Amino acid sequence: MNLSATDLIADVASLLSREPPVLPDDDLQAFVRARFSRRDAYLKVLENHPAPLYLLERSVLRARAGRLETAFERVLPQMGFYYAVKSNNRPEVAKTMLEARFGLDVSSGLELQTALNLGARDIVFSGPGKTLQELQLAAAHADRVVVLLDSFGELNRLETVGAELQRTVRCGVRLTVNARGLWRKFGIPLDDLYGFWKTAGQCPHIDLRGLQFHTSWNLSAHPQIEFIQRLGRALAGMPAEFRKNLHFIDIGGGYWPEQGEWLHAQATRRGQLMTVLARCETSRRVHHRNASVSIETFADQLAAALKHYIFPATQCRICVEPGRWICNDAMHLLLSVVDKKAPDLVITDAGTNAIGWERFESDYFPVLNLSRPSLDEKACHILGSLCTPHDVWGYTYFGEAIEPGDILLIPDQGAYTYSLRQEFIKPLPDVVVI
Repeated sequence: MNLSATDLIADVASLLSREPPVLPDDDLQAFVRARFSRRDAYLKVLENHPAPLYLLERSVLRARAGRLETAFERVLPQMGFYYAVKSNNRPEVAKTMLEARFGLDVSSGLELQTALNLGARDIVFSGPGKTLQELQLAAAHADRVVVLLDSFGELNRLETVGAELQRTVRCGVRLTVNARGLWRKFGIPLDDLYGFWKTAGQCPHIDLRGLQFHTSWNLSAHPQIEFIQRLGRALAGMPAEFRKNLHFIDIGGGYWPEQGEWLHAQATRRGQLMTVLARCETSRRVHHRNASVSIETFADQLAAALKHYIFPATQCRICVEPGRWICNDAMHLLLSVVDKKAPDLVITDAGTNAIGWERFESDYFPVLNLSRPSLDEKACHILGSLCTPHDVWGYTYFGEAIEPGDILLIPDQGAYTYSLRQEFIKPLPDVVVI
């Protein structure tokens, strides 16, 4: 489609009008102050374990688990809680969640085997493209695993596996939330639910008893509520026999931590446009935030939607499978400054292979100088020691100054960083659990 210059300008203006707001300084200061308050505990770890380190706080995991459980159980009668292992696959994280009476949500045979080795008794196995070996492992432990089927083909393959092992496998079916684009890889279209149920009824080794859907990067409950509305209409048209035998609906997770998504100015649409136009760089000390809501708000709004749209059709158990919200605040990175190449350029002893992707070119997380603490944010390129220019920790730091040997904290790196770490150029940091 050809756009006129006027239309193009109007489209750009519309995009720029929806910029995420500037992160309020009071909120940023409160965040930094809270992390600095744990400074002595973090530095004490270094007496026996040199930097760089991943630092895992199990007390944070336990607190998050308890808060999430309380938020949902006060508004919904039957709940199941599962930790999404892919968000942080460190075994101590899953073990802590098992101790908190959570089940585990796994997305591969590797994660399934880890869950079995940890003694998990309540496991949901999700994800597309499950291999024959993965389905065999699940069926062999059918007393501990519920398989969330992703397609008609997977249904047929699992029936064959169940027949070979003479095991009946408890199953759910994943429903795709978007039949267009890349998200269509997950699950079956909602319009195919009746056909899937009928086909599963012809499989004697399949016990279809639930549904699952998942929306991601949820800054609010609206994406889940929108699908709950669609699902409620579909369930109202399903046979009574299906609705009567529905034991659970897994509504996924994807809840964003309460502080919201923090971005560098250059990661906003305006900042990206300025980069394309080669205009002057936006101030590195201006940060933006896409706001999120509390887990209590998530629970309240989801409960209201479920009671209105789902429970008139079926009174089944509701399951959630959070990962990011649980583990994000529970793991941090401790680095040390190796080299100061200029007043505004330092190199650390760890590279971003420790988090697996170039996260901090766009995402903003404060860099805290634990050796010289201050609530003043100063401009400085904080870069890693990998042989690539994309090895960025941040463009500012909180501290009085920054010098070789200083210990830096990159807080709240528990979600989708440790699991994505990679052996690239430099060795990975050790993990210390406190």
